[in-house]
Amino acid sequence: MAFTANAENAPGASPAGQTSSFEITEFHADYKPFKIGDIVPDLYRTKPYQIDAWQIRHLPAPEAGSHWTYMGGNYVLITDAEGKILRAMNGDIFYGH
Repeated sequence: MAFTANAENAPGASPAGQTSSFEITEFHADYKPFKIGDIVPDLYRTKPYQIDAWQIRHLPAPEAGSHWTYMGGNYVLITDAEGKILRAMNGDIFYGH
């Protein structure tokens, strides 16, 4: 199983309920690797990085108690309470639909 999505060979959006071809499990931000389950730096938990208009970016609705943020060119779903990474999407999802 691949750890990163490659937008060049992505077939587009997957049917509802399936993992998107833009979903990634690892990415880099600020020259540091991140993966699902990591805690993001406080900077990415601030209002300027929070994504409220997730629909226009083709992102799934955030789960209760979480929100989307922008890190290293990727969209990252983090918990409101601790900034734990729940999910990540390649930034190309914005243009891929």
